[in-house]
Amino acid sequence: MNTRRLLRTFAIGIGTAGLLVSGCSGGGSSPSASATGTAAPEGLSSYYTQKLSWRDCGVEGFECTTMKAPRDYDKPDDGDIDLAVSRKKATGPGKRIGSLLVNPGGPGGSAIGYLQGYAALGYPAQVRARYDMVAIDPRGVARSEPVECLTGKEMDAFTQVDQTPDDDAEVEKLGTAFEKFAQGCEKRSGEILPYVSTVDTARDMDVLRALLGDEKLHYVGASYGTFLGATYADLFPERAGRLVLDGAMDPSLTAVDMNRDQTAGFEAAFQSFAADCVKQPDCPLGTTSTADAATALKQLFKDLDAKPIPTGDDRELSESLATTGVIAAMYDEAAWPQLREALGGAQRSDGSGLLSLADSYYEREPNGKYANLMFANAAVNCLDLPPAFDSPDAVEKALPDFEKSSPVFGRGFAWASLNCAYWPTKATGAPQRTEAKGAAPIVVVGTTRDPATPYKWSQSLAGQLSSGTLLTYEGDGHTAYGRGSDCIDTAINTYLLEGTAPTNGKKCT
Repeated sequence: MNTRRLLRTFAIGIGTAGLLVSGCSGGGSSPSASATGTAAPEGLSSYYTQKLSWRDCGVEGFECTTMKAPRDYDKPDDGDIDLAVSRKKATGPGKRIGSLLVNPGGPGGSAIGYLQGYAALGYPAQVRARYDMVAIDPRGVARSEPVECLTGKEMDAFTQVDQTPDDDAEVEKLGTAFEKFAQGCEKRSGEILPYVSTVDTARDMDVLRALLGDEKLHYVGASYGTFLGATYADLFPERAGRLVLDGAMDPSLTAVDMNRDQTAGFEAAFQSFAADCVKQPDCPLGTTSTADAATALKQLFKDLDAKPIPTGDDRELSESLATTGVIAAMYDEAAWPQLREALGGAQRSDGSGLLSLADSYYEREPNGKYANLMFANAAVNCLDLPPAFDSPDAVEKALPDFEKSSPVFGRGFAWASLNCAYWPTKATGAPQRTEAKGAAPIVVVGTTRDPATPYKWSQSLAGQLSSGTLLTYEGDGHTAYGRGSDCIDTAINTYLLEGTAPTNGKKCT
C-alpha cells in the first residue's frame, strides 16, 4: 500500500461510496480472563509458543515470516489460518524499546505493504532507531489468505454501476450489483468470511506480540487501524503499551450514524477544497464562491450520469468513477492541484484524470487487476456491524438526512450504505463503547477537517477510553502523524520514545 492511510469507507461499493463504514465494532468471542495476564489464553498455548522462522523477503533490510492462528478462536482445534508478518529491525543508536506494530487502515489495507513502502523508511529516524518496525497483514488481507470476490473485468463493471439511482430500474440494478458482489465473495472465499472480524485480528495481534517476545504491544494505527488498536486495548488492557490511534473511529456508533457522519465529513472536506479552488486561476469550478463550485461539481456529475465521457482507456468515465476520483483527492490537500486539473479535463470531455484518481483509490493496476483491498473491506465491515439499511425503502427514507449532510455526496453515500444488506455472513459485532479499563495512556489523534474520520469521532473515542488523551491537529486531510506538523510529530515521538503522553486536549496547527 502506498503512503495514503485511508479508511476505505466506500471503497467496496458502487463508485464512490459502495461501502461506507458498515462495520466498526468487533465480532467474535472475547478471550478468557487469563489473556490479560502473562499466560496464553486457554486452549491457545500452541499458538502462543510457536517458533517463527524468519527469512529474507526480497526487500532490502526486511525479514518475513508466517504465523499460524486459529481460524475460529472459539474452536481452535478446527484448523489454522496462515498470517504474513514482516519486520525491519531497530537500527540504533539507543536502547531498543521493543516492536512497533503498524497498520494503515482500511479495513483491507496491506500493513506489510505500508511497512515496506513507507513506515519502516519514513517514520522519524529516532523511532526507527529504537523499535523493530513490524506489520502483519490482517486475516483476509493481501498476503494473509486474502478474500477474493470478483475478477478484474467484473470489478470494472461493478465500479461503474450508478450509485445515485433515479428510478426503480436503476435501484434494482444497484441491488443486483451488491448481490452479485456478495455472491462472488461467498463463492470464492466463503470458508473464511465468518472469521475476519476486527476482534479476530486483534487477537492475532496478541499472538504476534507474544511471539516477538514483547510484554506489551506498542502500536501506531491510522484510520480503521485506530479501531483495531482500540479493540486490542479493550481485549488486553494490561498488555496495551504505547498506542497511537491517528484519525480515530467511534466504535459506539451504528453503521447508519457512522455513514451519515462521514457524509458530512466529506462535505466539509469539499468545502475546504472549493474555498481554495475558487482562489486559483485554474479552478474549473468557477472563481466566485464555494456554493457556485458545489453547483458546478453537481452539474458535472449530472452530465456524466446522462453521458459518460472517454478516458483513452476502454472504460468511460461514469458519474460513479468521477465521484470516486473526487473523493480520493479529499484525503490529502496535496492532491488538490491534481484534482483541479482532472476536473478541468473532464469538462473538456477528457475523463483520464479522474479515472486515474479513481483507479489509484481502488488500487487497480494498469493491467486491470485489483488488489484485494475492496473485497477485504466488505468482508470485515459487514461482519463487524449489522447493515446500515436492510432494504431500498429504508434508504429512500434516509435520503433527506444524507442529502442534508452533503448536498454534493449525500445521495450516493446513502445508497452505498445498502451493500451489507446482501452479505452472506451475519454480522457478529455490534456498536459498543470501548473503555480499555486498566490500560496505560493511549494517544488519540484527531484532525479537525478530516473527511473520512470526522474529528468528533476522535473526541468520542478519547472520551470513552479510560486512559485516552486527545491530541488535535487543526487542519485538513486524513490523519496527522507524519504529514508536516512538527507539533504533532514531536508529541507522538515523545510518547513513543519516552512513554510520556501529551497533555489531554493539546492542539497543533
